[in-house]
Amino acid sequence: MFPSLINCCTIDWFQDWPRDALEMVAYKFLEDVDLEYDVRKEVVSLCKYFQMSARKLSEKYFSTLRRPNYVTPTSYLELIMTFKHLITVKRHEVELMKNRYLVGLEKLQFASSQVCFLHKFITVENYMMMVKIEDETVLGDLKFLESLKTYDKDNIPSAVMKRIREKFIDHPDFQPAVIKNVSSACEGLCKWVRAMEVYERVIKVVSPKRERLRLAEAELAIQMDKLNIKRGELKEVEDKLQKLNDEFDVMNSKKKDLENSIELCSQKLVRAEKLIGGLGGEKSRWTEAAHNLELIYRDLTGDVLLSSSTVAYLGAFTVDYRIECQDEWHMLCKEKKIPCSDFFSLNHTLGDPVKIRAWQIAGLPIDSFSIDNGIITSQSRRWPLMIDPQGQANKWVKNMEKTNRLGVIKLSDSNYVRILENSIQFVAYFCLLFSFF
Repeated sequence: MFPSLINCCTIDWFQDWPRDALEMVAYKFLEDVDLEYDVRKEVVSLCKYFQMSARKLSEKYFSTLRRPNYVTPTSYLELIMTFKHLITVKRHEVELMKNRYLVGLEKLQFASSQVCFLHKFITVENYMMMVKIEDETVLGDLKFLESLKTYDKDNIPSAVMKRIREKFIDHPDFQPAVIKNVSSACEGLCKWVRAMEVYERVIKVVSPKRERLRLAEAELAIQMDKLNIKRGELKEVEDKLQKLNDEFDVMNSKKKDLENSIELCSQKLVRAEKLIGGLGGEKSRWTEAAHNLELIYRDLTGDVLLSSSTVAYLGAFTVDYRIECQDEWHMLCKEKKIPCSDFFSLNHTLGDPVKIRAWQIAGLPIDSFSIDNGIITSQSRRWPLMIDPQGQANKWVKNMEKTNRLGVIKLSDSNYVRILENSIQFVAYFCLLFSFF
């Protein structure tokens, strides 16, 4: 029909790549993907099988429905490059989500430990406050100080003095210098007791011996001098008691501050316990979610391989052919012991519920086949050619890309070439080309 065209052309006939070439190409492109040796070997084997299986399925598809579908070496490269890209992306996504749950569990564990710490802190603070209050209360009590000042030292019961002399006076630890190391308040009380003991001894010695008054006057004078000295010591004790009284006021202020601090800690503890109680169910849920993500991460190799093969080969097939091929490939994955889910789903592996919902709002049908088509369109590295007899894809693309400077052209448009060139040259441009056959 066109002899000049035939005479000026050279025919290049390209045969299908042999098995060895398919294997070498797969090994070369997947050498930097983190896979175990046995798994890598089986992945390469399945890539070869997917290429040949898709070619046979295309022949069957053509013989049944008279719809041609071409499986070329570019399709094989599309499979490998899509798998290489998606396995990296999905591993990062799953690892990131798992780490979020693990960090959340660590935060819960830290919060629980802080609650235990608050329990111990409040218990210790209460105990220290009570010890301090008891230590300062005895000598800080105003009535007690007044009772020391007005004590009837001239009529001390004999039984009391006897017990004091037997139990305390000669005791080596009942010395002001010793007691001072324990409590300054008790030091003053010790001096006061010793002064009272001396005073009582003097009075008891002087009173019954009036008949020996003349002989005792000299002794009395001496004892009175001692008594005056003791009274001076008693005055010092009273001054110290007054100082302790002032310190008691300071301690009362500190006590109030401490009580306020304990009240604040108690409120924090109550809030923390409510938080821990509220998150108790979340802990088990997060633990289970982290475990499930670990299983998903383990099965990513097979799931992403099946998803990549679907994107590379099965976009043009009807739902029955696609499901039949996916089931066969999934069964082969399990036979080859490549980690994969028990039930493969392209939507489950590559689908984003939020994005899919946005697609459906934009006009994408809600059936699983249409959702898989949307995923194939978004994940494919090549420009998609959509078979759209009902105009559903046309509507969906227009709604999804209307904010991205979408250019809509037909073959009959005068600016057809210019818009197409701009869309190819500049990433910011999107182009929708539709034709009617």
